[in-house]
Amino acid sequence: MGLISDGKKAVGLVRKAVRHRSAVRDVRRALASAPQHPPFHYRVAVYFADGVVNMYQMRQWYKPLADIARTWPVVVLSRAATGAQALLADGALPVAFVPTIRDLERFIAQQDIRVVLYVNQNTRNFQMFRYGRRWHVFINHGESDKMYMTTNQYKAYDYAFIAGDAARERLSRVLWDYDVDRRAIQIGRPQADHYSGTLPYRPDERTVVLYAPTWEGDRPSAHYGSVRSHGEALVAALLASGRHRVIYRPHPRSGVVDPEYGAANRRIIAALSAANAADPSAQHVYDDGPELGWQLAAADVAIVDISAMVYDRLAADKPLLITRPVDPAAAIDTHGYLSACEWLDAADAGSVVEETERVLGDPESVQRLEHWVRHYFGDTTPGAASARFRDAIQRLMGEWDAWYARSVDESTEDEPDPDEAEFDDGVEG
Repeated sequence: MGLISDGKKAVGLVRKAVRHRSAVRDVRRALASAPQHPPFHYRVAVYFADGVVNMYQMRQWYKPLADIARTWPVVVLSRAATGAQALLADGALPVAFVPTIRDLERFIAQQDIRVVLYVNQNTRNFQMFRYGRRWHVFINHGESDKMYMTTNQYKAYDYAFIAGDAARERLSRVLWDYDVDRRAIQIGRPQADHYSGTLPYRPDERTVVLYAPTWEGDRPSAHYGSVRSHGEALVAALLASGRHRVIYRPHPRSGVVDPEYGAANRRIIAALSAANAADPSAQHVYDDGPELGWQLAAADVAIVDISAMVYDRLAADKPLLITRPVDPAAAIDTHGYLSACEWLDAADAGSVVEETERVLGDPESVQRLEHWVRHYFGDTTPGAASARFRDAIQRLMGEWDAWYARSVDESTEDEPDPDEAEFDDGVEG
């Protein structure tokens, strides 16, 4: 029995390897035939080792990075075939497909990359850390009070770009022996300067409500998703009112762990479609597009789960409700905004119309929101965060110049490591 099991496992591994090699060939062909960006010597790289499922982490940075690229050319170092395919299809930034260490070695040896940005904590980030004489900077893929925001992995980077005072206090409170003042640079939320886009509906007198739940989570402490507990009831109530337009933007991973969560997600999508068929003027929206911004700017009220979407919306400085998790094991940080936010309990999901009217019209709620916006993001005047992002990159470029001028031993810079090159097989993880 053991031999049969081992044989099936071996066949599975071979098939996976064949699929991977085929995907790599497809990406290389796509790169060869794709419209070419100008041949820059890149100064800034974004290291992205993930596949297509986590592309939302990259996409939210496209516009701020395009702004930076006008001064310092930016390239995305993509390690996974499906991620590279998605990046090429988007066409937002130049892409270097570097699935193996040898590929990575060859590319950076030809470039003058001085700052490397990371949008997540993929374990393969460690393979890039081996290259010194450049700054490794964690920029994350959102601001939130989740446990992820205080992981000890922050210490692996030279610097972290953080949103504001709330992030600084959070890191100071949780991380031991971490020099927050030196290694954390506040930039606000530059994505908020690009909250725009073409509306997929014609505006009218309806109150626009964005419902943007997260996925179900893969462990009790991260059970923040509300699609099963709140979603169907609140969407049904909004559709029944006849006075609201719903923009439904579920997390792309919805249902990957819990099939019932995925089924509830599909029922909500079907309900929106049925409502539009019954009344085409309603113009409800199921939004699964890559662009995030217009939804946050257009919605009169947002309903979100505990996730980065809370803080994306907070950066827009507009009213929001947060679903309270039904799992008592779900971790809730009570030190920040979640200690004073506007909660929506599952039992009140059917009364969401009254709840939205309350947060829109209550002066105390509006004043409280303003306080927390400043605490998390500082100055949210249009363009202010983008300026801080550029200033942070400029600071690191200046520090690179100073350190490089003091450097005396360049002989071993970026020499290939045969052992590591052999270890890394480029398999997408």
